[in-house]
Amino acid sequence: MDFDTALDIGRGAFHLALLTAAPILLMGLAVGLSISLFQAVTQLQEQTLSFVPKIAAMVIAASLFFPWIGMRMLNYCQEMFGTVP
Repeated sequence: MDFDTALDIGRGAFHLALLTAAPILLMGLAVGLSISLFQAVTQLQEQTLSFVPKIAAMVIAASLFFPWIGMRMLNYCQEMFGTVP
């Protein structure tokens, strides 16, 4: 395996990691922003109010996007095993 092939494999793995983590992280970001806005408006500064809903939303997003993430990872693995001589 030459350097360019190894670089392409690493780039593909990094891209896959970003692509599969993005929906879950974006859901956490959206819920975190909305709860922070709610806390700023109501002047309610409870730490668990921001932590628990964010974790719950990320778990729900992970369960919803799991088939899509699994299919992406399966396609990448098939592609990688297909390139090995």
